[in-house]
Amino acid sequence: MKEYNLDKRHIIKLEDKSVDLKTNDLHVWYGQNEAIKGVSLEFEENKITSLIGPSGCGKSTYLRSLNRMNDEINNTKVTGEIIYQGIDINADNVDVYEMRKHIGMVFQRPNPFSKSIYENITFALKQHGINDKNYLDEVVETSLKQAALWDQVKDNLGKSALALSGGQQQRLCIARAIAMKPDILLLDEPASALDPISTGKLEETLLNLKKDFSIIIVTHNMQQASRISDYTAFFYMGHAIEYDTTNKIFTRPKIQATEDYVSGHFG
Repeated sequence: MKEYNLDKRHIIKLEDKSVDLKTNDLHVWYGQNEAIKGVSLEFEENKITSLIGPSGCGKSTYLRSLNRMNDEINNTKVTGEIIYQGIDINADNVDVYEMRKHIGMVFQRPNPFSKSIYENITFALKQHGINDKNYLDEVVETSLKQAALWDQVKDNLGKSALALSGGQQQRLCIARAIAMKPDILLLDEPASALDPISTGKLEETLLNLKKDFSIIIVTHNMQQASRISDYTAFFYMGHAIEYDTTNKIFTRPKIQATEDYVSGHFG
């Protein structure tokens, strides 16, 4: 495999933009294995940012760190800052469950609860003590509309979520995440298990959602990254090698490793 100079980086700063979330010198260890090696990135509000790179480069680990999902993995250590609205959410005194109401996550494979469509959306709200039926009804309708699923399921909200197609289940998971009204939505390869038609609908949904949410998505699909994202970060061997507007990453990358990867000449 071709070797690259990992000291050469091109990471833009969003100095004149509204930044929703950023990391400063973030490191993640799984035991003795350092999976993320000092990543500092900023994410603009109401934009879509794609994280790309070869398998095992750390992009999913980095994404999971942004709402501390790596806390669930034994023998994991995270150092550095994760700044959300001026607060370091990596600090010990942060209420992780409260924080995740503001930074929601959708996983690689659809994982609806084995409950009705309606109960999938309202489950977390009820867990937080919200039981007003009028409010819950309103949130269900709004969330499903935002996830482009309302027209397909509005007459069958009592139906099991498991009876939906894969693409519908993934959009339900998005609706479930945004029902909590987060500011930021993290998505880990949300289209990897979907057919091309469902993938297209999902991408259209995300483009519509960015007016209300800041979206950070891990994807292996270069065409998807170029279609939907405003910014793209290229990860390699635990480092963020290049971060710029998506147009520049795909047409005028500054780093050789990035150019080789996006052009299909990697390795």
